[in-house]
Amino acid sequence: MHISVNVDGVTYADEVEPRLLLVHYLRERLGKTGTVVGCDTGNCGACTVHLDGHSVKSCQMFAVQANGHEVTTIEGLARDGRLHPVQEAFRSNHALQCGFCTPGMIMQAIDLLADESDPDDETVRKGLEGNLCRCTGYQNIVRAVQDAAQRMKPGAGPKIEQHSDETVASKQPVGGE
Repeated sequence: MHISVNVDGVTYADEVEPRLLLVHYLRERLGKTGTVVGCDTGNCGACTVHLDGHSVKSCQMFAVQANGHEVTTIEGLARDGRLHPVQEAFRSNHALQCGFCTPGMIMQAIDLLADESDPDDETVRKGLEGNLCRCTGYQNIVRAVQDAAQRMKPGAGPKIEQHSDETVASKQPVGGE
């Protein structure tokens, strides 16, 4: 099948087998090896990427399902040689040991912060459910997500990296439901 997908700002047109998983397309065809294969069952979250700005587990999607969509991988986050604020917060807060889960955790954290600009510990832990870390005990990861939230507040960095009240408000259900 023919697909056209924008990955990290570059459009790729390819012929793929209908059963090719998105994670394998990203890694094997496009060389996006920061998206790791963990469990192949959607349980660990190591393969988390963004599809049109929302986190998805790329081992649970076929590449053909990304046709016509925008995919962002961990490699697509840095801008002009600067780490994304969430990447920087993970580094600064030592929110990794082996690093295997880190790309998926960062991608999930960014999606969480798009919905919740000032999360408490419980909100971070709930928002990262489905992304497993076997090394750190999560405390530094929670601290890093909260640090990133502060880094991304209006006035804290480039506009693309900041929360906006309009973005959060636009995700609220219509009619207060």
